[in-house]
Amino acid sequence: MVASQSRLASEVGADVLRTGGNAVDAAIATSFALGAVEPWMSGIGGGGYMVIRRPGDVCPNVVEFGMRAPRGLDVGDYPIVDGKANDLFPWPSVRDDANIFGARAVAIPGQVAGMALAHKTFGSKPWAGLLGGAIEAARSGLTVDWYCQLMLASAANDLSKFPASRAAFLDENGFPKSSAWTALNQNHCDLSGLATTLETIARDGAAAFYCGPLAEAIVSDLRAEGGRHCAADFETYAATMRDADVCHYRGHKVFGTPDFTAGPTLKRVLELLGPWQSQGTVPDAKAYAAYDSALRQASCERLNSMGDRAHEPAPSCTTHFNVVDANGTMVSVTQTLLSVFGSRLMLPETGILLNNGIMWFDPEPGKPNSIGPDKRCLSNMCPTLIEKTDGTRISLGAAGGRKILPAVAQLVSLMTDYDMDLEQAFHAPRIDTSLADVTIVDAAMEEHTQQELAEVVESLIQAPRTVFPYNFACPSAVSRQNGLNVGATEIASPWSDVAIG
Repeated sequence: MVASQSRLASEVGADVLRTGGNAVDAAIATSFALGAVEPWMSGIGGGGYMVIRRPGDVCPNVVEFGMRAPRGLDVGDYPIVDGKANDLFPWPSVRDDANIFGARAVAIPGQVAGMALAHKTFGSKPWAGLLGGAIEAARSGLTVDWYCQLMLASAANDLSKFPASRAAFLDENGFPKSSAWTALNQNHCDLSGLATTLETIARDGAAAFYCGPLAEAIVSDLRAEGGRHCAADFETYAATMRDADVCHYRGHKVFGTPDFTAGPTLKRVLELLGPWQSQGTVPDAKAYAAYDSALRQASCERLNSMGDRAHEPAPSCTTHFNVVDANGTMVSVTQTLLSVFGSRLMLPETGILLNNGIMWFDPEPGKPNSIGPDKRCLSNMCPTLIEKTDGTRISLGAAGGRKILPAVAQLVSLMTDYDMDLEQAFHAPRIDTSLADVTIVDAAMEEHTQQELAEVVESLIQAPRTVFPYNFACPSAVSRQNGLNVGATEIASPWSDVAIG
């Protein structure tokens, strides 16, 4: 089965499973499909991380396809001006928001290379066929339903600044495309340029994205928009594969991503939770206080040691999905464009919507995470695999920027400390600690628990789990026990769903 943030993408992956593909094949198909059916979240213009574990593997493999700053990046292109940035990170403002919008915000994408490396190592079906679902979805166009209209409206002003983006997502008057509420026929966003590009990648292989006419067109479009990208940036990009990091938590094994992700911080959270012991069958105020303390300490250590810097949460465009096949191979994938619609720049020649990965860097010089050429982007992505002491295996992750780690850490605890199944864990109230001085609690939490928790945390705010904004992260998971596969997605996410292969 496939659990993702889009039923359509889940069905694309599930269809690969139905026709004999393995979990990695299905993950590749799902990854590309998400870029066509949920384009503001991820796509071939972004990057991410994949964790793969086959039934006999002692340690999972991690495919790293994160983004990098172009080698020709000029720090002088990002002069600091008065004020604070108004997107995901409260860095000092940069003139013209060059690190947020447009070509100079674009880091080198890794998604195509990452999927290709996974396919070369573990794939069983032909590459071209795995892109078929994404090509069909892009050729059909993005259906403008109520949720799509909401996302288009949230970014319409920024999309209007770039001709190809405006043409694809806005109407002739510059308003978000919409469908009449009484009509049977719905409007669509034209993604035919993306479809043609995907056809090229399917026919000529992943290398076509990084070398040759397609890569040349991408670089040409970027440079025409003021980017300092060059052919060598794409020619030398390489996804990598390494062993997953492992954490032993109360006898259970938790496998995560190393280095420039939230994986090491999740490991630290679980270490800090070690002295705490759960009581009862559901978390009480002491449990949530323990989560709050561990998450804040681990995040503080991360910000100091990994070069990131505290930032306020805002809508991010990350997506997460999980796959498990009939043989028990599990795949956990998080991929992103960073902001909603990334840099908001769709390339006119290729129809690719590109990331704004340069925003991950601090524009102030002399900092551990300062902006610079050819640097790896530090992200909050946290795809995770769990092996419980009873043999249950779980693939887990979430979207939501800095909200990802609190969600994943609590779900790990709920399914280990309280032995909850996926349905119980996904419906259980959670807290969010992504704000520096406020703890956000799910409005569904018992009132007496909230009152007790309010006495021990600095500041507490109640918020519901809603469609927009996401006050908490957007997780999904699959589990396998005794040959039975189960899937779950975020209860407040309108498009998320599990499809069975």
